[in-house]
Amino acid sequence: MASRILETDYLVVGAGASGMAFVDSLITASDADVIMVDRRFAPGGHWNDSYPFIRLHQPSAYYGVDSLPLGTDTIDTTGVNAGMYERASGREICAYYERVMNERLLASSRVRFFPQCDYVGHGEFVSRLTGDRFEVSARRAVVDAVYLEPRVPATSPPVFEVDDGVRCVPVNELARREEPPDGYTIVGAGKTAADAILYLLQNGVPPAFIRWIKPREAWYLNRRFTQGGELLPTLFEGLALQAEACAEAGSQTELFDRLSDTEQLLRVDTSIAPTMFRGPTASTAEIEQLRRVDGVIRLGRVRRIEADAIQLEHGSVPTTPGTLHVYAAAGGLNPAPEVPIFAPERIRLQSMRIGLTPFNSSLIGYVEATRSDPAIKNRLCPPNRQPNTPADWIRGTLIAWQADALWARERDIAQWMDAARTNISRGLTEQRSRPELAAALARYRAGLEPAIANLHRLLEGRSSEMS
Repeated sequence: MASRILETDYLVVGAGASGMAFVDSLITASDADVIMVDRRFAPGGHWNDSYPFIRLHQPSAYYGVDSLPLGTDTIDTTGVNAGMYERASGREICAYYERVMNERLLASSRVRFFPQCDYVGHGEFVSRLTGDRFEVSARRAVVDAVYLEPRVPATSPPVFEVDDGVRCVPVNELARREEPPDGYTIVGAGKTAADAILYLLQNGVPPAFIRWIKPREAWYLNRRFTQGGELLPTLFEGLALQAEACAEAGSQTELFDRLSDTEQLLRVDTSIAPTMFRGPTASTAEIEQLRRVDGVIRLGRVRRIEADAIQLEHGSVPTTPGTLHVYAAAGGLNPAPEVPIFAPERIRLQSMRIGLTPFNSSLIGYVEATRSDPAIKNRLCPPNRQPNTPADWIRGTLIAWQADALWARERDIAQWMDAARTNISRGLTEQRSRPELAAALARYRAGLEPAIANLHRLLEGRSSEMS
């Protein structure tokens, strides 16, 4: 097998949403040369492995990279997303990243892409097709764009045992059924499981034919308040309501009651206090659809699926050979701990705002291109680990609000954010004269300082309030 030596400014490991957004921003703000490596055959990361009926949880309007729009920025008029910006399908997203790679990154003549290659560390990667080994001398940094790579059912086998003869498939297989089963048992408490149930309901499966094994109840962000563009007033109305709730709550329990009462956070079962927050969004129409399923099993995680019974942490329930068990519990968000984003000769892409992967990586790319002092870069880019529990909503919101204050004090970053396509609140300067936006913005700013102070206090009492 051949061995080659390459030179570049940045070696970027991973061509998913993080890596693509970082490189797009970096080459826009600098003259950097970049080599990108990915083990998959095409750019797009985990989107290449996603289930066929997946859609973005957030608007297409601010997903992807800054230099190339995704979709047409239209507002849906029908369905469960009516009144909100369109959300691209998985196929559209994969095609989009192909365009970004070909029309933007490769066309710049400053990016080289090596698909189907495994990064083995120390600046080396190996082709899965030829076995050729490449040694890369990166003058500036190796960029870890897979540090927070999510886990999806198609590439993560179940952690429970499945007996021979049991019909158990990853969620991807739902769209490839040839014969109807006796019923469906969906395994998982997160957004993937919810998407699977919505897919079945929207395609005519009666709710009585669906069982939902749900170890935890989850909070969802209300998608209505995650809209940008011409819907910026609603975004800032939501931020104002959040700031007011954070400023006034006397405990974590009271805070989540207030967030629920103002529909900032949604849950399927209002009789149960959620113990899970992973940052997904949902519309109120989707939540209403999920409530149609009465067959919810709350006996903990699945341990084993047998021919006639499902063994769980806290009991068992019957099943049948004709039931299709759908695995939708791969874990999703990566629980890796937060570490400094900028280190000597290394950059680890992470979140500053929870759930907004392209924005986070785009801003990191801009900061890398425009700052030289690692201490300053790390101050401007505080890592914000992926959420798991409701208390992580508090921690993540606090870090994001404090970071926003830092960015606002940097004139060039503030200007960059006002124009950056991946920033949910882009165009604020141009729109701030709209009366409804001005009113919501004033409320948000008035509540922000007391909200931040109170969130610190609530976090200090976390152990006595909520796990």
